[in-house]
Amino acid sequence: MDFNTKLYFYSKAVEKKLKDYIEGIEEKSVVSEAMEYSLMIGGKRIRPVLALAFCDMLSGEEFDINYALPYACAIEMIHTYSLIHDDLPCMDNDDYRRGKPSCHKKFGEEYALLAGDGLLNLAFEIIFGKFGDVEAEPSMKCGAILSSASGVDGMIGGQAIDLLSENKQISLERLKKLQDLKTGAMIIAACKIGAVLGGGSESDIENARLFGEKIGLCFQVVDDILDKTSSFEKLGKPIGSDESNNKSTYVSLLGLEKAKQLADRLTCEALACIEPYGTKADFLSELARELLKREK
Repeated sequence: MDFNTKLYFYSKAVEKKLKDYIEGIEEKSVVSEAMEYSLMIGGKRIRPVLALAFCDMLSGEEFDINYALPYACAIEMIHTYSLIHDDLPCMDNDDYRRGKPSCHKKFGEEYALLAGDGLLNLAFEIIFGKFGDVEAEPSMKCGAILSSASGVDGMIGGQAIDLLSENKQISLERLKKLQDLKTGAMIIAACKIGAVLGGGSESDIENARLFGEKIGLCFQVVDDILDKTSSFEKLGKPIGSDESNNKSTYVSLLGLEKAKQLADRLTCEALACIEPYGTKADFLSELARELLKREK
């Protein structure tokens, strides 16, 4: 398959499985409706695609997408929960997400909060076998990776630094730490989980970690660039929010051109991490390049 065909194959499989899990919620309520709204509103599905792609690359002809899908969906649920909470008035106070009203604008703050909590818990219900489509050993390994990446030593820790950094000019080193945790940790987790599911060696898992680290930081640098140069129509959310919230970004600290150069360099470093896999890494290589030149 060429890049676009494989990307469609991965993302559509994720979309269908996410829908199945949401429809499997027994207690239908405004909370489950809010969960579905935010989860199925769209998005690039980058994190689950990364997990599937690493599993595919390392599994070779033995790749079974159904084996990896529960973990890929769990990753996306945790990512979506973080976006719901990130948009809340007590956090970034954003009214739009992916071109539509944020969860709290549509359902109210209390139900948005519960919807995020619901997605977080549903993710681990999936990984630990509620739906019966996972095996014990990878479940434990991947659950440990995901819980650490989404916790206080990962995404939550990064969000805390972000809040503490509001209305302050922070150092480039501090900004990198913030983004390594807030954005990078979950991207690294997706890559590592894919490598584990693909039967990768310790060396493979380390390569996956390094690749995720590089593209995770690049992803955030590009986000900072787009917040300065893009439009609401392309991004689906207000632009210039970082500046209006007086947040330090790679653009504010480095300038636009140096931020672009940093994104280029990080992409090259990410590609070097998967060079040992030759043509088997073609999809991941092209994905890294696409993330660099994305416009939304």
